[in-house]
Amino acid sequence: MDFSVSFGGFVVGLLIGMTGMGGGLVMTPMLIFLFGVSPSVAIGTDLVYMSITKMVGAWQHWRQKTIDFVVVKYLSYGSIPGALLGVGTLALLQHSLGKSGNAVIGKLLGLSYLLVAGVMVWRILMQKSNRRPQEGVRPAAYKLVILGLVGGFLVGLTSVGSGTLFMAVLVMIYPVATAKLVGTDIVQAVLVTGVAGLAHMAAGTVNFPLVGSLLIGSIPGILIGSRLVMKLPELVVRTCLVLMLFFSGMKLL
Repeated sequence: MDFSVSFGGFVVGLLIGMTGMGGGLVMTPMLIFLFGVSPSVAIGTDLVYMSITKMVGAWQHWRQKTIDFVVVKYLSYGSIPGALLGVGTLALLQHSLGKSGNAVIGKLLGLSYLLVAGVMVWRILMQKSNRRPQEGVRPAAYKLVILGLVGGFLVGLTSVGSGTLFMAVLVMIYPVATAKLVGTDIVQAVLVTGVAGLAHMAAGTVNFPLVGSLLIGSIPGILIGSRLVMKLPELVVRTCLVLMLFFSGMKLL
């Protein structure tokens, strides 16, 4: 077990516990910049780690009955093939570009981080808008399938977006209570990261010892973070995430 990696997992677990985010947003750049993992292996390792981590949250939301399985179903119609397409695109880039493939993947990661940072800024600015829950109202099925396809592709290609990008769109088109919104998003995230993670395993771009070390640190981190969320302003944490994503994205470009 690598204790430095486990400590990194603990920090990411804290962020996930406090904000519901931090998996793909923090883990992949941490593996690349701090531990020298190649971008493709960092993406695959992060996806397997996230799929296991998010199962805990999905189980809790299932117990609370805060999941809309109809929305999950239509999202998965797009996200599962989208994730496979994203992983396939990543493998194609590596195969066709050879040693320069990781440089291209790094630039794609940089662009995705800047995109997510922009989405997070938009969500922070829109937080004060009035959003009234309307139970029983669902988006059109085709909108969910398209969202799933685009989001799944980005997750398979870069490992980011399973939470932030999906939530940013769902909050606009799906007017239900926040708990059900989050629960629904987490369950679809388990599916899309799980499928993408399996595809990366088949491609040989997953470091399993790293996954184990990360989980050892992240599980207690999530438990502690879920308690700290009431004491630390969420805006502060999200602002720090935005800044980190911006500088990571610029460094990768």
